[in-house]
Amino acid sequence: MTFIIIKTIHLFAAFIYGGFLITDNLFLNKMPRNLSADEHSKARESFMMFVRKVVPPSLIVAVLTGLYLISQVFGEVSENGMSSFQIMLSIKAFLGIWLGIRGFNQVYLKIQPFVFKSHLLPFAFVVTIIFFSQVMYF
Repeated sequence: MTFIIIKTIHLFAAFIYGGFLITDNLFLNKMPRNLSADEHSKARESFMMFVRKVVPPSLIVAVLTGLYLISQVFGEVSENGMSSFQIMLSIKAFLGIWLGIRGFNQVYLKIQPFVFKSHLLPFAFVVTIIFFSQVMYF
């Protein structure tokens, strides 16, 4: 029962974080086409005011619950090496931990990334994680 509850929390937290990245990359970046620079700045800041309260804690919750879930399903590595499931799960874990460290540093420690300053790379990582989540059980 604990596993199901933590998995549900993980999914909601991941949806919040991933939803923000999808919204930012696919919609908010297109607003300058229809708005002046001042209007775009005001609209984006209005949106980000709420994002800053919800998204960073959701990311941290997604990473922590993801680590718990991995500890429950990874299994033992056989003599032949890791299975494709374990390899994809490891890649998902690496990407998720990278996102968590980047987000924690940026929001809580105020350390800005040196490269990849936009949300495009995190968006690509989230899409990769979603893809692996769908194919890793085959």
